[in-house]
Amino acid sequence: MKCFSIDLDGTLLNSNSEIPEENLKVLHELQEQGHSVIINTGRALEDVLQFDAIKQLNTPIITINGTVLYSQDKDVLFEASIPVSLYKELFPTLQKLGLWVMVYTNQGGFPCRNPLLRGKSDDEIEQIFAGYNYDQIFEKEDLKIYKVMAVSRHDQLEKIQQVKEAIEGKLEISMASSHPNNVEFTSIEANKGTALLRYQKLTDTKFDEIYAFGDGGNDVEQFKVATTSVAMSNAPAEVQKEADIITKSNDENGFAHAVRQLIGL
Repeated sequence: MKCFSIDLDGTLLNSNSEIPEENLKVLHELQEQGHSVIINTGRALEDVLQFDAIKQLNTPIITINGTVLYSQDKDVLFEASIPVSLYKELFPTLQKLGLWVMVYTNQGGFPCRNPLLRGKSDDEIEQIFAGYNYDQIFEKEDLKIYKVMAVSRHDQLEKIQQVKEAIEGKLEISMASSHPNNVEFTSIEANKGTALLRYQKLTDTKFDEIYAFGDGGNDVEQFKVATTSVAMSNAPAEVQKEADIITKSNDENGFAHAVRQLIGL
């Protein structure tokens, strides 16, 4: 069985956060041919299922960079979380650098999740985070922290490298960037590549070939486990160099082009 593991933002979705008709048509064709289609994204499930087309696909979904795995019926197969003690070590470093911080949990995102920021200016985003009291998160019962996402202003990208250097080797946590102005922290057990291997084990499935599609630093781990990795032309150069194939951009139906023209399915 062939598996197609597909990122959403910057890959399957165009710049308007829409699934182009051509990409959707190819997804349906792959399923009709008996291949396994998996959505493999940094988004939370709620932000994936806002797309009716994806709900109708009835496909497994790997969310939050491999943190929570869902079956095609949306049953939880696996979840990993960041220990609260580790979060309390991480958060002050992010706050000290003046980064905007989003905390993804089993009870929602605080103060929000990343899709809410799309299309907003840095000044508009600042208003969302200004004065937010993160301590109130701990008032939630049975809290599980899935991901901590730190975002910089577009004119302060150097802060992302600073925080990576401050954390790397000091905290037992996974980190990856889906965009140059962010860094996402998840459990050491979670990344998009490990999730693909874990999905096969949990469902007693054997993928003969894995085709992984992505555009961000958080896609590199799924590239590593893929038999064929495909980067979008809109991906940063450092992501493209990790891929076997470079396709057209997400605004040029790059996913569909890769499946039909470059891979030949």
